[in-house]
Amino acid sequence: MAQRARQFEKTAGCSGRLRPQQNYADFFLFDQHQNKNNPLVAEATLLESHFRFRNRIHTLNSPAPEEVLVPAPAPAALGHLIRADQLTAVRQTVLLSIPVNAALGIISTLVAWSAGKLAIALVWLACSGVINLLRILACRIPVARIAALPVVARLLGGPRHNEVDVNLRVHWILALLSGIVWAGVPALCEGYTTPETLFYLTCVCGITAGAVTHGFAYARIPICFITPPLLSIIACLAYQGDTTRLALSLAVLLYLAALIRGSRVSEKLVSDSSASKNRANAATQALKVAHEDLASFAEKMQYQAEHDLLTGLLSRAGFMHKALALTTRREHPLCMMFLDLDGFKVINDAYGHDAGDQVLIEVAQRLHDCVAGKSILARLGGDEFVIVYAAAPDAELPDALASRLIEAIARPYSRMAHRHIGLSIGIYLSGEDDINEMLVCSDAALYEAKRRGRNQFRFFNEKLNAHLQMKRDVERDLAPALKNRELQVWFQPIIRRNGSSPDGFEALLRWHHKNHGWIAPPDLIEIAALAGQSEELLHFIVGEVVEMIRFLHAAGRTELRVAMNISPRELERILIDDLVALKLKEFGLPAEMLEIEITEETAIDLQAARQTLSALSGLGVSLAIDDFGVGYSSLGFLRQMRVSRVKIDRSFVTDLSNSAENQALVQAVLQLSESFNFQVVAEGVESIDDLRMLQDMNCPAMQGYYFSPPMPAEKAREWLRGPALALSP
Repeated sequence: MAQRARQFEKTAGCSGRLRPQQNYADFFLFDQHQNKNNPLVAEATLLESHFRFRNRIHTLNSPAPEEVLVPAPAPAALGHLIRADQLTAVRQTVLLSIPVNAALGIISTLVAWSAGKLAIALVWLACSGVINLLRILACRIPVARIAALPVVARLLGGPRHNEVDVNLRVHWILALLSGIVWAGVPALCEGYTTPETLFYLTCVCGITAGAVTHGFAYARIPICFITPPLLSIIACLAYQGDTTRLALSLAVLLYLAALIRGSRVSEKLVSDSSASKNRANAATQALKVAHEDLASFAEKMQYQAEHDLLTGLLSRAGFMHKALALTTRREHPLCMMFLDLDGFKVINDAYGHDAGDQVLIEVAQRLHDCVAGKSILARLGGDEFVIVYAAAPDAELPDALASRLIEAIARPYSRMAHRHIGLSIGIYLSGEDDINEMLVCSDAALYEAKRRGRNQFRFFNEKLNAHLQMKRDVERDLAPALKNRELQVWFQPIIRRNGSSPDGFEALLRWHHKNHGWIAPPDLIEIAALAGQSEELLHFIVGEVVEMIRFLHAAGRTELRVAMNISPRELERILIDDLVALKLKEFGLPAEMLEIEITEETAIDLQAARQTLSALSGLGVSLAIDDFGVGYSSLGFLRQMRVSRVKIDRSFVTDLSNSAENQALVQAVLQLSESFNFQVVAEGVESIDDLRMLQDMNCPAMQGYYFSPPMPAEKAREWLRGPALALSP
């Protein structure tokens, strides 16, 4: 296509000036308006518009402008096309005129014979016949062969002349030679003085008029033919000197001038017609090339819109298109699998994104090799993939396919054989046609698979469906609930080693939903993030916590701290340090009375959390790590962020007296606290046995239902005002 376009650029002259239009349609409308009075020109300028548009696309898709597709002005190219049309017309019309020329020559010879001039007439006729034969051959032999003849190439060729120009020169030279032969007619009638003069004058005037008629396409040929015989008539008549002959010679001169002018006008009309035709052809060819280019470009854009350029799999848009088409013609329930790689982020962080891209390409190939031909496989983004297929009776069972997929992804990778990559899969079987609903359900099953330990698959079931419905209802009702202050912040006491003195409180979010009862705080935090309500929710929690601190400060209990949990999403998206500083300053409260608890999962992303946590620490706010022991906290984090408190997860504390392993872990954390100078809080104290074991280990603080469940703020205040707890053994 590009080759044909460049070939056309060489043969059709178009302007290469640029205008600021941004697409092909704008170019077309602009040029059509500019040339609205000349439809042919308007169409021809489409070529210019197309090439400017192609050049813009080429520039956008090429790393360097090595080839510019905007054609330069080429009037010589259009002139070449016009002369080619003229040559075609000449080769046809000369063949039509030669028989007339030969017939008149024979008749003239017969007339001369009757006048007793046969010898000279035969010589004249022979010369005319030879020239006519050469002219016929010039019309019959292919153009290229004529231009390649040695004598023609030597006498008429040259670097400036192409085949068309050479052939036109051959034709007008032969026409001149034929005209010179007809200029010898006076030899047959003694200079137009014999009784046959009238015949010869009529004959010459007739053949010259016919020459102009047949030679309308290229004026030089008829002019070269008619000039010698008419000039010979003028000379002979003028030589005779009488008034009538002089007047007649003048009339022939005017006749010659009129024929020359008519020839030039005819050629101009033919040239204009040829130019219009060639411009129209150029426009047609340009439109054809433009349509092909635009169709190819649209096809490429369509492919890029529906495919992931890294892996070659379908993209999210392409998947939705294919999956919707599958639902319209399905005969069996559909099985959708939502896939997510386990441990892929570590590869990106450790080896860089180039290595991560190579892993994704290899993962995509392995997935493709595992699924059946009729299955739809797509990469939704990042390290998430999705598969959907019709669960026909003869199709592979979902659990069998899921096991094969997990096994395939677990195999070592060429560039990092020692790194393990897992695969978690959520599976949803449905007879519904809603692809979006299937994605949501399979994603919920995927989340459950990750929650249960990763590198496994889980089916979407009724329990997950109920949880999903709960999340939807909560998301819908959260904003009104915040506005109506239906949410509450409860407080659970943290008790010192003696088992009776309070060390502070932990703030816990509570909401009793009208349909689903009490909503678990992790679910509430997650749903708020999905609903875009995280900041509003955090403002509410901070406000309630500050109110409790105000109460403690007013009561003179400034040694007590109030802890509140911060989720990973809140650390990343919200300026928590600014919010905390503003609230504390508003009421003139000491920052030391506030403690921020972060989970271990947040703590391991040190770079993301460092700035926010450093700002909070700079304010004087205490930092604590919650659920210690179930995540991946590093000792470096404990040291760099000046963590003041570590809370051992309840899974290691509940029923501590019966687990030697948990006792060893708690003892290790207590010993570590002495080296790093942080306080330890044991969560989940449920019995007197747990309390006594922790007291024997010298655990400085404890928390759990044995001491008190979480309480509404007012009840927590009453609890604090009440008599001292007598829970120590």
